[in-house]
Amino acid sequence: MPTLPTILSTRTRLVVITATLLTTLTLINLQITTKQRIITEGTTILLELAPRDPRSLLQGDYMALRYAMADEVAKAAEAAGVSDGRIVVELDENEVARLISIHDGEPLGNGQHLLQFRKRGESVRLASDAWFFEEGTGSQYRDAKYGEVRVSEDGAAVLTGLRTATYKQLGTI
Repeated sequence: MPTLPTILSTRTRLVVITATLLTTLTLINLQITTKQRIITEGTTILLELAPRDPRSLLQGDYMALRYAMADEVAKAAEAAGVSDGRIVVELDENEVARLISIHDGEPLGNGQHLLQFRKRGESVRLASDAWFFEEGTGSQYRDAKYGEVRVSEDGAAVLTGLRTATYKQLGTI
């Protein structure tokens, strides 16, 4: 019995390969466009970074991040019986986010924003958990106290930078 590849003509295989490649490239470009839109149009919020051991802060060309709010979100998500969703955060005068609640569809108040989260086991992911930088420039990020995140209206987040305890941007953007 002949197999599928021997049944398909060379032209048919070429059409299938081309369609697959175009679909893949289209999906990748849509994701890039969405992230770029969040960066240019999203609201800036600061997420406090959780304490970490400075001796293991830098690993190659990136810094592993953990957000202080993650434990609060994990407890709230467990109480609400959800593993994925959005939280409502409120910003202080310095744009630092504070957890208000798990979002259950209620309208947002003034100064409140949505932020997507994913809970896997005990770990909660609010935004990117790694900050990548050029090799040899890691020392300029050692004073990081906040992750600078841009969020869209629906809560999608993109990590755009790191800031010090005095809210100064670190590194070159």
